[in-house]
Amino acid sequence: MKLATRINSFLPKYENDIEKVFEKFNAMGLTHVDLNYPEHVKDYSAESIKQTLDKHNLKANGVALRFRDDFINGELGNSDESISNKAIQLCKEACDYCRDIKGEVVTIWLGFDGFDYSFQIDYVKVWKQIVNSISEIAEYAPDLKISIEYKPFQPRAYAFIDSFGVALSMIKEIDKENVGITLDFCHMLMKHENPAYGASILGNQGKLYGVHLNDGYGLNDDGLMIGTNNLIKTIEFIYYSKLYKYNQAFYFDTFPVIEDPIEECERNIKMIKKINQIIDRLGLEYFEDLIKQNKAVKVSDLILEILK
Repeated sequence: MKLATRINSFLPKYENDIEKVFEKFNAMGLTHVDLNYPEHVKDYSAESIKQTLDKHNLKANGVALRFRDDFINGELGNSDESISNKAIQLCKEACDYCRDIKGEVVTIWLGFDGFDYSFQIDYVKVWKQIVNSISEIAEYAPDLKISIEYKPFQPRAYAFIDSFGVALSMIKEIDKENVGITLDFCHMLMKHENPAYGASILGNQGKLYGVHLNDGYGLNDDGLMIGTNNLIKTIEFIYYSKLYKYNQAFYFDTFPVIEDPIEECERNIKMIKKINQIIDRLGLEYFEDLIKQNKAVKVSDLILEILK
């Protein structure tokens, strides 16, 4: 099982020294790293990051785009063509960096492509602009997985790519072999989606390119420790990732503020390993038979079995 966690939770504790963070990641048993681009790497060449990863026996899962400053009114869908082109170029640079550190996935979350008011954007124009932009990025890096991460809102009142349905529709229109979707558990709860539903559909289609695990109450991006609020949903989500042989990193996108980040991450590791053990103990066939029965009382029996 490939495991990664949120670097930003650890940087303040380790004097913003990324090597010290990587050293701790290795000591805790994490295997992979996701780097925000350009946020985490602006002072580090790809070669130096690769050497640091190797030194601490870690591998790069990939890089995730982080748009700031010029992009607060939109990234790929910005009405200013020069800014939209700048966003495309940043994504291409991220692809180059990802390749150089031997990563596999470039995750694109368009946090500012969206709207706050009616009549603020031309929906069809923005749709076509984002589709064409991601197509261009995918063609630029056919050897990498280009993964769209969606979120219903925050920081915009309405995100443009806001749901599983919209994201799936978009990758179907883009129709590139190397374009898929990253599912964030908390983002799905915010949209009142059942995370396992998306994992099953994408897993079956070979389009599940990323998994961000966390937990929450559905109103905000709470970033709680995994399995602490929606345990049965988390088990179902991981079941489908195993069923369809998801092979990228499980990334703990959790936000320890009061909690010590080391202790918090250790609990995430223990939880996912425990859930994995439960699924292996019961067996995939057990869950397949349970689903075929289509009976609510059998789900209650499953929970009782887990609580033994």
